[in-house]
Amino acid sequence: MMLIMALLPGALGCKQKQENAAPDKKEVITLSYSVFFPPTHVQAQTAMAWAAEIEKRSGGRVKINVVPGGALTPAAQCYEGVEKGISDIGMSCFAYTRGRFPLLEALDLPMGYPDGTTATRLANEMLAKFKPAEVSGVKVLYIHAHGPGILASKKPVRRLEDFKGLKVRATGLSAMIVESLGGTPVALPQPDTYEALQKGVVDATLCPMETLKGWKQGEVIQYVVDTSKIGYTTAMFVVMNQKKWEQLPPDLQKVFTEVSQEFIGKHGAAWDTADREGREYVTGLKKEFIELPPAEIQRMRSAVKSVLDDYIKRTQGRNLPGAELVAELQKRLGQ
Repeated sequence: MMLIMALLPGALGCKQKQENAAPDKKEVITLSYSVFFPPTHVQAQTAMAWAAEIEKRSGGRVKINVVPGGALTPAAQCYEGVEKGISDIGMSCFAYTRGRFPLLEALDLPMGYPDGTTATRLANEMLAKFKPAEVSGVKVLYIHAHGPGILASKKPVRRLEDFKGLKVRATGLSAMIVESLGGTPVALPQPDTYEALQKGVVDATLCPMETLKGWKQGEVIQYVVDTSKIGYTTAMFVVMNQKKWEQLPPDLQKVFTEVSQEFIGKHGAAWDTADREGREYVTGLKKEFIELPPAEIQRMRSAVKSVLDDYIKRTQGRNLPGAELVAELQKRLGQ
């Protein structure tokens, strides 16, 4: 009996050490993912596919709970929510917090992006090349960006003068585009735009074609004006809480990196497919498409040049390589 009692403290000590040991490598890591798109939107579905692929490639060691529709964090608070750990991963637009990402604002400039695939690819290339300090507080997994912005309007716009007094939903740098064209920008997140158009709070919205179906906004506009020649985009981040990233073992970090790189192309392709479907959708609704004459397109190009000039001036004032980033984008777009 005395021998058993003598050994008991040692046995208990071993048990305590086992309980305090690091979690088993096979323990499931559960993460939350805040997405501002509604669950039916193709980009929310692509986010879910990304999460499913992470789970598959990790052998079930990672489980990501995707929360769409901004239910976990509203679109404009998504990035901060990831920083603070409200969500572990988040997807939203850089433009929803204007001024927070001064260098990356270049991605949204009216550069004449031809499609979402190109805009998405270039956004990630610029991220890799310039490594902006403004996103150093999180782990950026990747960026994606929609196809060229068009004007969806309740009023016809056939020349530059028609923008005067037009109330246009616009966020981030697209608000400056509206101002340069003579319109009045109204800052609204995408989820609020349908009702704003319906109630006349705004007359029009700058958006990719896909929005007219993906967010049903084609129901509450009458005209689709092709402004793609001054095609801006809206860059969207997929970021992860830095501490959560650092807590992942190296092999799981590798899984996240590899899957994210693969999904850059998938998101770009999804944007382009959605643009085609958006066009078909509003065509079915019998909305009028307005093709601007070359002279008006050139006038608009001249008008929005001030937006690029202003961006370069602001970034130079902050010792940021904005001019170099714009030049690199123009070079890769063949301008």
